[in-house]
Amino acid sequence: MSAIIKTSEEIEKMRVAGKLAADVLTMIGPYVKKGVTTDELNTICHDYIVNEQQAIPAPLNYGHPPFPKSICTSVNHCICHGIPSDKKLKDGDVINIDVTVIKDGYHGDTSKMFIVGKPAILAERLTRVTQECLYKAIKQVKPGMTLGDIGHICQTHAEAHNYSIVREYCGHGIGASFHEEPQIVHYGKPGTGDVLEAGMCFTIEPMVNAGKRYSKILPDQWTVVTKDRSLSAQWEHTLLVTEDGVEVLTLRDEEDLPRVISHS
Repeated sequence: MSAIIKTSEEIEKMRVAGKLAADVLTMIGPYVKKGVTTDELNTICHDYIVNEQQAIPAPLNYGHPPFPKSICTSVNHCICHGIPSDKKLKDGDVINIDVTVIKDGYHGDTSKMFIVGKPAILAERLTRVTQECLYKAIKQVKPGMTLGDIGHICQTHAEAHNYSIVREYCGHGIGASFHEEPQIVHYGKPGTGDVLEAGMCFTIEPMVNAGKRYSKILPDQWTVVTKDRSLSAQWEHTLLVTEDGVEVLTLRDEEDLPRVISHS
């Protein structure tokens, strides 16, 4: 199965869904503080998506077993797919909030790292370097680039800081389906893999560990943690490959990144 090239009508729907997903992350920011539970954050996001945005939270009841919540909250050594719970955030925690919104049948998928209270130096550095992996890769996206190029950019930047890239989980094509072809791994060799074409929509979402790259799934069959209990960080954007570059469909106003990058 190959990537689904989006029509101009589908791209417009992707822009709307992407903007909504970005808005959820902007909205939830002030609530991410010491003493709040991840389940409370889930409820706030759920109500905002359903009532304010008139949209659908894609994670809810997705997959097998069905994911039980509307967002993913991955704290500290949780890599991804953390299930919101009654556990309270404490000073120094790092948390990834991953949001996917469905609007008019199309998906916008994005995640952001938050640091609770005063960050430890390691946590701040890991969070920053992981975002740099994402940004460096996004800035090179254009038709003719390969998936191996994306992976290589993320991998070399993370490993230059003595961090490791998680290999079992990856970015993905996205559109009318939550997960489409191709898979976007965050390691690899330049010039290998599928070639990007204008009209492709996909996510880049590097997961970077402070320790070794190995992961394990908890008995809930969703939560993925680092085997060595080292900190992990992740950032994610949904992208559109344009005729001469890339458009970041889930960009937030706070970010120091152009929405449209042209290589012409």
